[in-house]
Amino acid sequence: MSFDALPKFHSPARLMVLLSGSGFTLDNLNKHIASGDLSAEISVVIASKECLGAQKARDAEVETHVHSKTLDPALLDELCAKHEIDLVVLAGYLKLLPITDRVRHRVINIHPALLPNFGGQGMHGAIVHRAVIEAAKQGELTESGCTVHFADEHYDTGSTIVQLRCPVKGTDCAQELGDRVFELECQAYPQAINLLIDRNANANSHE
Repeated sequence: MSFDALPKFHSPARLMVLLSGSGFTLDNLNKHIASGDLSAEISVVIASKECLGAQKARDAEVETHVHSKTLDPALLDELCAKHEIDLVVLAGYLKLLPITDRVRHRVINIHPALLPNFGGQGMHGAIVHRAVIEAAKQGELTESGCTVHFADEHYDTGSTIVQLRCPVKGTDCAQELGDRVFELECQAYPQAINLLIDRNANANSHE
């Protein structure tokens, strides 16, 4: 099966969001949903630990689960079935998600660099930005950005959906570059989800 063989999404599309930290990406998705820019609803949130993002989800009265260990594939499937999930959105989720038959081709992730570079286990947040800045100092690159991609059984290796780019400046610290990249992330994730919603609708247009 491929993404284009998935059944027709709900309208609005039903999202599961997984996170591990501040919930800034969750905030951004909610902002775009509220403005009408993103035809989706967040049905359930899973956090890898107690964090601000989990509390934000509870405050918004979204069903929220906290699982500090690797997520049980059976539980993932159960929650996806219960909430009739169309897309699983990784929003700063730091664990490797099990890719079951139920969620295959439905899981997407955003990474704060231009994959396939600067990806892999342990590459997140300021660690990524410091590595990019060091590579720029060595003359290896002049740009960074963000990548939205399908998630598979490995860290940061699935096919790309959207990439947005920004310059790396000679004066950048990790925070400055990170802020610039996050501005792109706030555009890229809703853009990618909308692309997938449209692509699913087109694939099912014969119905």
